[in-house]
Amino acid sequence: MKKAIRVVIARLGMDAHWRGSVVVARAIRDAGMEVIYLGNQMPEAIVETAIQEDVNVIGLSTLSGNHLELAPEVVRLLREKGIRDILVILGGTIPPDDIPKLKAAGIAEVFGTGSSLEKIVRFVSGSD
Repeated sequence: MKKAIRVVIARLGMDAHWRGSVVVARAIRDAGMEVIYLGNQMPEAIVETAIQEDVNVIGLSTLSGNHLELAPEVVRLLREKGIRDILVILGGTIPPDDIPKLKAAGIAEVFGTGSSLEKIVRFVSGSD
């Protein structure tokens, strides 16, 4: 029996916009993956939970403009701990000019406003 993909979903920092992260978490869960939903968290707590829960993917959500600081910090903390096999993705309101910077910092994929749930699920499940 194949082990289910485990995903942490968290909103970066004190971002108050919750709807997108909940909708994505439900879509991932409905696709048969295990979801650990953290709500608002700082990078340190996200990384510690990801390690403790033995996740495959960290899904970050932001609408508050903190993505260039906090999302790369999640990747940096993972690398600092020698972890390179946890995929980090980001969703939310991300200016197109910031996407190359985020990818250069180790974010595997960025899903901007209007991204389809099917595309996100396919990417997380590795079938995209």
